[in-house]
Amino acid sequence: MIRLAANLSMLFTEHDFLDRFTAASEAGFRGVEYLFPYDHSPDTLRDALQASHLQQVLFNLPPGDWEAGERGLASLPGREAEFRDSVVDALRYAEALDCPRVHAMAGLLPEGADQPTRQAHHATYIENLRFAAREAARVGREVLIEPINTRDMPGFFLSRQAQAMAVLEAVGESNLRLQFDLYHCQIMDGDLIRHLEHQFGDIGHVQIAGVPERHEPDRGEVHYPALFERLEALGYAGWIGCEYRPAADTRSGLAWGEAFGLTSH
Repeated sequence: MIRLAANLSMLFTEHDFLDRFTAASEAGFRGVEYLFPYDHSPDTLRDALQASHLQQVLFNLPPGDWEAGERGLASLPGREAEFRDSVVDALRYAEALDCPRVHAMAGLLPEGADQPTRQAHHATYIENLRFAAREAARVGREVLIEPINTRDMPGFFLSRQAQAMAVLEAVGESNLRLQFDLYHCQIMDGDLIRHLEHQFGDIGHVQIAGVPERHEPDRGEVHYPALFERLEALGYAGWIGCEYRPAADTRSGLAWGEAFGLTSH
C-alpha cells in the first residue's frame, strides 16, 4: 500500500514551518519529511508531530554552510571532524523524533575537479559513511545516500545510480541504504522501472516529483501510476516522499493523490 509523506520544505510553504504539520495532516498525509530540523528544538518538533498525528520519516544531516552554497559534508576532505559532529547531532534529533532514517548529503566537488581530487572525495565519502552507518546502527537507525541530478545541483558528488550502488558495496554496512528519488534518476539515468527492480533490495526511501519542472507528479514526462504499481508489486512497504514544488498553492494541486488518501479541498 502506497504511503505518502509530505516534504515540508517544499509543500505547504503558504504557512509558517511549524504550521505546515497541521496543514499536511488536514490534507491526508500521515508522514512528513523535510530538509533540516535544526532551527527548532527536538521538543518543539515532537510536539508538532504528536499534535498532528504525523510520523517523521526522514530528514538530512547538517549540510555545512547551506546559505553559502554548501550541500553536504560527507565527501569533503578535511571536514571529517565536522561531519562526525553532524552525525551525532542528527542522531540526537532522530531519536527524539522517532525518525528511522537520516540522509547524509555527499557535498560538492570543486569546480574543474581533476581525477586525484575526485579520488580523495571518494575515499573520504566511504570512510565517513562507514562511521555514520555504524553510529546509526547503535541506535537502530538507517543512513541514506541519494544521487542528485547535476542540473539542479551542479557539482554534486553523487549523481548516478550506478555510482550509489558502488558506494553501498564499498562501505559494506547493512543499514546504509539508497534514497531513490525518481525525479533525479529520470534526469540523470532514465529507465526508472528497471532501476527500481535492479536496486530494490537496497532502497530505504523513495521520493517523487514531476519531470522536468519539479511540480506535482501528475505533470510532466513520468507516468507515476505505473511506477507506484511496480513498487507495490515489488513489495515496497516504505514511505514515498512528495518532494516537489507545487505549481500553485499546495492543496489545490493534490488531486493526483486522492486515490491514496489525500484531499485537494
